[in-house]
Amino acid sequence: MSSMSLWKRISSHADCEQRMAAYYNKKGLYDLRLCLAPWIEDRIMSEQITPNSTNQLEHVAVKFIEDLQQKLLSTRASDQVLKYRLVELCALIQRTPALELYTHLRSGVQKELQLAAEKSVAVASAGQSMPLNTYNMNNAAVAAAVGMNTGYVDASDLLGVAGTGVSPVAGGMPAGIMHNMAETAAPGRVGPAKMELYEVHNQIFQSFNEFTTCSESLKVLVQNYRYMLNAPNSPDAERLFKSLIEDKAALVARLRRSFMFYDQLQDMVITELKNWRRQQALAGNGAQFSENMLDDIQRCFELLESFVTHLLTAVKETLLVRIVNDDPDLNCLLEQVQVAQKNLVCSAFIVDKQPPQVMKTNTRFAASVRWLLGSQLGIHMNPPTVECIIMSELQAQRFVTRGTHMDVTNGSLAGQSSGEIQNCSSTMEYQQSSHVFSASFRNMQLKKIKRAEKKGTESVMDEKFALFFYATTTVNDYQIRVWTLSLPVVVIVHGNQEPQSWATITWDNAFADIVRDPFVVTDRVTWRQLSVALNTKFGSCTQRALTAENLEFLFEKLQRDNIAGERNEYISWNQFCKEPLPDRTFTFWEWFFAIMKLTKDHLLSMWKAGRITGFINKAKAHDDLLRAVTGIGTFLLRFSDSELGGVTIAYVNACGSVTMLSPWTARDFQILNLADRIRDLDMLRCLHPTDVNVQPLDRDLAFGDFYTQRAEPTPRVDGYVPSTIRVQVRTSGDTGSISGTPHHPMQSPPQDSMSMGNYSPRSGMSCNPSSVATTSYYKDDSDSDDSTVAQALENYVNNTAPDDPILDQISHTIYNVCANGQEAQWMMATKSTYAVPSPYNQTVQY
Repeated sequence: MSSMSLWKRISSHADCEQRMAAYYNKKGLYDLRLCLAPWIEDRIMSEQITPNSTNQLEHVAVKFIEDLQQKLLSTRASDQVLKYRLVELCALIQRTPALELYTHLRSGVQKELQLAAEKSVAVASAGQSMPLNTYNMNNAAVAAAVGMNTGYVDASDLLGVAGTGVSPVAGGMPAGIMHNMAETAAPGRVGPAKMELYEVHNQIFQSFNEFTTCSESLKVLVQNYRYMLNAPNSPDAERLFKSLIEDKAALVARLRRSFMFYDQLQDMVITELKNWRRQQALAGNGAQFSENMLDDIQRCFELLESFVTHLLTAVKETLLVRIVNDDPDLNCLLEQVQVAQKNLVCSAFIVDKQPPQVMKTNTRFAASVRWLLGSQLGIHMNPPTVECIIMSELQAQRFVTRGTHMDVTNGSLAGQSSGEIQNCSSTMEYQQSSHVFSASFRNMQLKKIKRAEKKGTESVMDEKFALFFYATTTVNDYQIRVWTLSLPVVVIVHGNQEPQSWATITWDNAFADIVRDPFVVTDRVTWRQLSVALNTKFGSCTQRALTAENLEFLFEKLQRDNIAGERNEYISWNQFCKEPLPDRTFTFWEWFFAIMKLTKDHLLSMWKAGRITGFINKAKAHDDLLRAVTGIGTFLLRFSDSELGGVTIAYVNACGSVTMLSPWTARDFQILNLADRIRDLDMLRCLHPTDVNVQPLDRDLAFGDFYTQRAEPTPRVDGYVPSTIRVQVRTSGDTGSISGTPHHPMQSPPQDSMSMGNYSPRSGMSCNPSSVATTSYYKDDSDSDDSTVAQALENYVNNTAPDDPILDQISHTIYNVCANGQEAQWMMATKSTYAVPSPYNQTVQY
C-alpha cells in the first residue's frame, strides 16, 4: 500500500486546495502539479541545496526540468484531451526559465507542507489524532548515517521565500513536540521534521483508545437491533427503526474515520520500516546503523495489529445489523480493513541479518529473518518453517511485480531457484524475554549457481542475485504466505572477482531507491552523492574518514577527457568501475579498492594517526616538498597512481631536489612493515604536514610508536647467526635517480647507496629486493694458517656451480694466496661483496 501523497492530503481540505491552486496557476503549473504530484514531491524532497550556491541551484533546476519533460513524454494519456494538455505542459516548460519554474514548484511544496502541518495541529487540538507529516530527505538521511555535517538549508532560506504558515506553538501544538521537532530536524529537510517513533507509537495508542469508545455505541446498536427484531409490532417500531438507521450511520462514520487514521498511521510505520531497510543497505557500505531501532518499529507493528484486529471485528459486527438488504459502503470498508491487515502482516516479515553481499560458492554463511508481530497473531504457538532459495534479478522482478504476497504459492517456487543452497530451511522461534520471533540460518552454503546469458560487456561480477525467504501460515482463519528478499548479492567463484563485485554492491547500496523493481539502480549520480559513498566505505574500512582534500583528489581522478577543464558534477557507472583511468590498465574502483585493502591490512595504525598523506598526486607532492620550510630530509607518503595497492615515499634529497621511491605493495610489507622501512632510511628526517597533522614532525617522533623492536643478533647453538632485513636506497650522487640492483663487479657500494632489499650488518652484504637474506658465518675454533685458508677457499670453489661468474675471481684469489703465502695479500685480494666461510675470528667480505 503506497503512502498518502502530500497533494492528496492538501486536496482533502477544500480551502487548502484552493489556496495552492491559486498559487500554481500564477504560472500555469496547477495541472502539472496535479498530473505528476507524487513524482514532483519525491524529487523536490530528495534534492538539497547548499547555502549561497546559486550555481548549484541552477544546475539542479536544469536537471529537474530535463527529467520533468521526460516524465511528461513518458506519461500515458487515457484520452485525447489529456494528451493535448500534456503537449501544452511540455510547451509551457520550454517557454519558462528552468530556475523560475523549479523555484516556484519547490516553494509550492514548502507551502503545502506548512498547510499540512497547520491542519494536523488543528485536528489534534480538536481532540483527534490526525498524524503529522512524515516526509524526510533521503540524501540527508544518508549524510547523517555517516556522521557528516552537510550544511544544507531549505530552498526558502536560499531564495527568500516567506512562509505563510503560523507557528506550530501558536497553532496549538504541544510545546514538547515542537521542541523535539526543532532538535531532530535534519539539515535541508523541506517542511516539518520527521516524527520520532515514540511519537508515532503514542499517536497509534491515542487513536486506538479513541476507537475503543465505539464499542459502547456498537453494543447499544446491537441491543436495539435485537429488540426491534424480537418486537416487530411494537408501537415504537418505526421510531426505533429510524433511530437504528441514524445510529448505524453515525457508527459507520466513526469506523471510517478510525480506519482513515489507522491507514495513515500504518503508512507511517511501514515507511519507517522501509527507511530502516534503506539504512541497513547503507550499513552494507559501512554507515552507522542502529539495529535496536527495529524493536521500536516492532512495538508499533504490534499495536497496529491490535488496532486493526479490533477494527475488523467492529466492522463485521456492524454488518450483522442488517437494516437494509444491501450495505455496499460497509462491505467496501470491510474489504479495505482486511487488505490493510494483510499488508501489515506481510510487511512485518523482513531479513534482519543480511547474508554476505559478495558470496563465494562453497563457503558457509549465515542470515536470519524476523516477523515483527511477535506473539500478536498466535503464530508462535505453531511456528512455521521458513525456506530459502536464491533468485536472479529477473526472477525477483517477477515476484515483486505481482504486487501481493498472497499470490505466491509453494508450488510456484518449484524450479525457480537459480542455484543450490544447503541447509536452506529453519523453523521460527519465539523468544519470550525479547518478544523476537525469528528464524536463523546459521550454516547455509551455496553449492551451485545458474547464471543468465550475458549481454554486451556484462560480467559475472555485474550480475545480482538475492536470497528469497518464504513461509506459509494461517492468520484469522485464512492462509497467508509471506516472503521477503535479501539485499542484492553477487556470487563469485574466485577471489580475484572480489574487487569488481564490491563495486556492484557498493553502488547499489548507496544509490538504490527505497522502493524499486529489483534491482534497478541509476547509472549516474552526482559527485556529492558518490563522495558520501566513498567516504563511508573508506572510513568504515580504515577507521578514519577522508578529508575534503582527499575527496577533491578523488574527484579529479574521476574526471577524464575533459580538455576544457570544466567540472562535470555527474559520475557514471562506467567512469566509476568500467573505463580504465587515463594511461592505465585499471579502473578507478580497482585503484581505490586496492588502496583501501592495503591501508586496512598494512597501514591502519599509521593512517588513523594521520601519518600518511595518501591522496595526493605526484606533481603536488613535488611542489609541496620544495616549498617545505624544513628543507632537506622532508618527506611524505602518498598512494601510488601507477601501481595498484602501492604506497611511495617522496623526499627532499641532499641536493634540494625531490626523490620519489618506487612504490611498495602488500607483498613488500609482508616482509618488512612501512614504519621499519622508514627507520632504515637515514635520509628521511622530517614528516611533512598532513591533513591531520598540521605541523611537521620529526621522523622518529612521527613513526616511533609503530617501529618493531629489533633484538641484536646473537650466536645460535647450531653455529648459525640470524640475519636482519633492512632497507637502503641506491642513488647516483643522491640527485633523485634511483637504481635497483647492485652490479656484480667487485666494488663496495657507497655507504648511503644501496638498493631496497635485505641487508646484514655483520656480513656487510647488500642485495636487490628479490635477493635472499644474508647469512653471517662464525670462525672455526681450530687454529689456521695460510694453507688452511687456501684449502678452505678451494673447497668453496669445488662446491660452487660451474657457471657462477664469481668462480674465476675466487680461483684467481686462491692461487695468489698459495703462491705468496702472505695473509695480508690474501686479505687485500678478497675484498668483494659476497660472504664466505672464514677460518678467522671476524666475518670476511667477499
